[in-house]
Amino acid sequence: MSQKKKILIRIGSLRHGGAEKVLINFLKNLPENKYEIDLLINLYTGMYIKEVPSWVNLHYLLKGEMITTNKPNEIPVKAFRVLYQKMFLWFPWLLYRFVLKNKKYDVEIAAIHGMYKELLSSPQKDSKKIIWIQNDIFNLKEYTPDAIRQFFKFDKILVISNKLKEEMQKVAQSEKEKQAVIKIFNPIDKDDTLKKANTIINDYPFSDTTPTFITIGTVYPQKGYDRLLDVHKKLIDEGLKHQIIIIGDGFDFENIRTKLNDLSITETVKMLGFRDNPYPYLKKADFYIMSSRHEGFPTIIAEALILNKPIVSTDVSGIKDLLQDGKLGIITPNSETGIYEGMKKILNNQELADHYRKEIASAELPFVLQKSVAHLQEIIDNL
Repeated sequence: MSQKKKILIRIGSLRHGGAEKVLINFLKNLPENKYEIDLLINLYTGMYIKEVPSWVNLHYLLKGEMITTNKPNEIPVKAFRVLYQKMFLWFPWLLYRFVLKNKKYDVEIAAIHGMYKELLSSPQKDSKKIIWIQNDIFNLKEYTPDAIRQFFKFDKILVISNKLKEEMQKVAQSEKEKQAVIKIFNPIDKDDTLKKANTIINDYPFSDTTPTFITIGTVYPQKGYDRLLDVHKKLIDEGLKHQIIIIGDGFDFENIRTKLNDLSITETVKMLGFRDNPYPYLKKADFYIMSSRHEGFPTIIAEALILNKPIVSTDVSGIKDLLQDGKLGIITPNSETGIYEGMKKILNNQELADHYRKEIASAELPFVLQKSVAHLQEIIDNL
């Protein structure tokens, strides 16, 4: 029996979020007999804590709820937390001696790009280091060219879309650095999605046979729901009957609802707010519409493909990979006109919608859980 590889994985917390869900999906499906995994989280909190497999050793720096406000009584706690975490960044040997009990690791992984300094400060110079970029860092102000250069100190840089891979390789200064950038699909648990989609719901908002689009996501300006409502109104005025369901909440919720009322489209657009399980609604709808201005890796598109929904989406990061350059759905220019043309095209052409359903049904979907997990194992094993 060969020795198990000892791996340290670091992430901020296990709250609801894309990177956190991805990590849990991987951990649940890695073979226990091959790896010995220590998971270190800064703050012991979040809905995914209970989903960490029992064979994974869970360590944490602090316990308590995430503080997202600046109330005066919370400031001392926030300050203490920041200092406490900074101390381990300044004196990493303290962390490795007292929290991790002097364990030696073969591989250290930052499961989210924000942990890159923590990993690079590791006193274990012999361990192989991996960083996982889960967002379009080229659209985030804090990632200056100098900060992005730091990522090339890692042995492997995992990215979640071809667009990110191309951007990172442009920054690379040698062939070796280019080779270090690897695209890996975020894993989607197909069986879990299908099972959740079969749940019975009693509050589906439409009952007739009018074509229905659905969109799911936090109600932020980046999601472009304002553009979607304008396009909907225009199409309705032109006599193209259809309906839209919006699932999600967020700080823009009231603005979008006000706009809905102002445009007098409350009969044909329904905002359902947050749903723990949006998949039965997605299953019942005819099409998925994504009107986003930008995205990291839109997991919901992968889930819509699993449920065989024709998709109309703006050209955002990750979408060309997911829709196989337009083979599995309509990719529109990232504008209101683009969204309008895309929706009009699918509403006017029933055969096109059927064509996409057939293409999706017969496509090899690369983000299926088993494939992504096998790819990650291969990366770890070959280090």
